[in-house]
Amino acid sequence: MRLFVARPRMNAAPGFRTVALIIASAMFMEQLDGTILATALPAMAESFDVSPLHMSVALTSYMLSLAVFIPASGAIADRYGSRNVFRAAIALFTLGSVLCGVSGNLPLLVLSRLLQGIGGAMMVPVGRLVLLRSVPKSELVSAMSWLLVPALIGPVVGPPLGGFIVTWASWRWIFYINVPIGIAGMWLASRYVPDIRLSEKVRFDKLGFVLSGASLSCLVFGLEMASHGATSLYGSTGLVVTGLVTGALYVWHARRVENPILDLSLMRFTTFRLSVVAGSLTRITAGGMPFLLPLMMQLGFGLSAAHSGVVTFVSALGAMLMKATASPVLRKWGFRNTMVWNGVLSMICVALCAAFRPDWPLWTIYTVLLLSGFFQSLQFSAYNTVAYADVPSERFSAATSFYSTFQQLMLSLGICVAAASLHASVAWHGHESSQLTDFSVAFLVITLVSLIAAPVCALFPRNAGAEMSGHRSR
Repeated sequence: MRLFVARPRMNAAPGFRTVALIIASAMFMEQLDGTILATALPAMAESFDVSPLHMSVALTSYMLSLAVFIPASGAIADRYGSRNVFRAAIALFTLGSVLCGVSGNLPLLVLSRLLQGIGGAMMVPVGRLVLLRSVPKSELVSAMSWLLVPALIGPVVGPPLGGFIVTWASWRWIFYINVPIGIAGMWLASRYVPDIRLSEKVRFDKLGFVLSGASLSCLVFGLEMASHGATSLYGSTGLVVTGLVTGALYVWHARRVENPILDLSLMRFTTFRLSVVAGSLTRITAGGMPFLLPLMMQLGFGLSAAHSGVVTFVSALGAMLMKATASPVLRKWGFRNTMVWNGVLSMICVALCAAFRPDWPLWTIYTVLLLSGFFQSLQFSAYNTVAYADVPSERFSAATSFYSTFQQLMLSLGICVAAASLHASVAWHGHESSQLTDFSVAFLVITLVSLIAAPVCALFPRNAGAEMSGHRSR
């Protein structure tokens, strides 16, 4: 299979930094939306007259949509062109944002978030695919760092902006602000993003899409319902079992077709396999922390949404400071050593969040969150880069779809694990609502799960990703 690349109508092809920043702008919109929403959950729960714990479905419904449709993103981009799909995805995400803003109850919000998620499922993976195919491996670490810059601004701006909007205006404006960003993104994509597609048409795996979608949706919704007791034990168990059965059917199907929607043979590449496994464990924390922290600040500390946003944005600020550090750290220590020890440090910082109390000096909380954001961002930058170290360029499309699917699935699972731990602690202690001790339990649970990633990272070869990092083991 060969790639066909149509450049935008310009005097010269754009550099990788320009393309990376445009793609990152779409990620900025997605990250801004998610972090603002997390801060606004208590206010939205009051508006819809539901428990704040039940609002986790507003987060997981979006991630469910991502998990279902991301597997198709690479195949659709190969068929219709990366620029066309990327631009259409931004438009769909923007439309879904408007519908979220006008939703009058929780079910309508969930449906709008599902639509928004379809756009997100195509937007970010296709953008990353463009970057992977247009940048040499030796420059990929630098390109990924540029990709993270605007994407990290979203989490920095999101919490305080969300707190301000919820405190001084209506929570509905957290969705309306996506409209001008979306319009600008579509224009920039039309002008600068190359249109990359396969010169040969590949048959779309329709049965695989149905089976993988059914499996992932049943697993996510089953775990979501079980996490806060929204339905009977039989109902949630039935969904999880259905998800496991259809998942097994997909595995059987994928081994018998030439181009499956999720190519399991990619797991034969050592760096890709270990990055998927270790990254999946770590993302359980990454998914649970943005859900727990704003609720802890507002329900446990009694802070306003605006004050909560100012506190929680520090974690994203630490992630942004990582940008200038990733390349020299990976060059000196290599991927394996960095991921093992940095992973432990990041989990220690998250575990310290369990000890947060209102009488802590504010600068201490800021320091822990700043370091947590820094170490977690470095960890994910390493995972997202080394995963493609041994994957041939002609299989980047399948690898991006596979990796992004598990990434979103684990973020959803992180919210479910956090919500379930919080709900179980409330029930165990007999509390009428979530207390600080309940949040402490939830933080420790998501930390313990992600600590398992450290020994997995130790399995990476010493020279893993050396072509990307420039590291030479002694």
